[in-house]
Amino acid sequence: MNTLQLAMTDGVTIAKRNALKIRRAPDLLGGVVLLPIVFVLLFSYVFGSMISLPGMSYGEYMVPGIFVMTIVQSAQITGYTLTQDLQKGIFDRYRTLPMSPSAVLTGQTVSDVIMNVTSIVTMALVGLLVGWRIHTSPFEAALGFLTLLLFAYAFSWVTATVALALRTPEVFNNVATLVSLPLIFLSNAFADSARLPGPLKPIAEWNPVSTLVQAARELFGNTNAAMPVSGAWPLRHAVTASLLWSALLLVVFVPLATRLYKRAVSR
Repeated sequence: MNTLQLAMTDGVTIAKRNALKIRRAPDLLGGVVLLPIVFVLLFSYVFGSMISLPGMSYGEYMVPGIFVMTIVQSAQITGYTLTQDLQKGIFDRYRTLPMSPSAVLTGQTVSDVIMNVTSIVTMALVGLLVGWRIHTSPFEAALGFLTLLLFAYAFSWVTATVALALRTPEVFNNVATLVSLPLIFLSNAFADSARLPGPLKPIAEWNPVSTLVQAARELFGNTNAAMPVSGAWPLRHAVTASLLWSALLLVVFVPLATRLYKRAVSR
């Protein structure tokens, strides 16, 4: 078996191990299934009763934002799991096995894709109950879901890098929360970013979360001609910009996370 085949086989094994771990952990499983349901219902019925949009319901506007918020927060499980494995000495056990060094990170991020598929399917079903609909072709809708999953996979490598740099679950959770909340709420996920004051507006317009939310809205048909369109390039070319963001994150953080992992297991 060559090196590439060994890495793929080992990565699948680690992905299965992490998938079983999530299934047996009620707290993680609750975050995958229950939190998306709560988010969709809460934002739809609480904020939807207070926010009116020209030509469309707030539910249709909001659900793509919930998709992105959930995959950003779910990516933190990658980092949290890695820091736990570091503390428990799991990496030391992996080091004694005849396995590819890249399999641990690949398996972890692939298992997160499985988790994100579960979250997105759950949110889509609940979204249908609160009035969300897809108004585009099956190809565009499939591209929308694939774009979300690609960004989720790329962002998992970001959280893996941060986790391997910080090395403790408590510190990682604090830092991840401090980073994810501004990314989510300083965006167009739940309100029009054009209404933000001063320097917050361009920050929100160039936020990768805003770009991904806009791409999802366009690919699912959750936009309306009566709503103002931002002049910022990422929002005018949201699908292209989202794919570029995902590619950039993978190019930067895959080798960085791999290097930090090798340093962690060599200690």
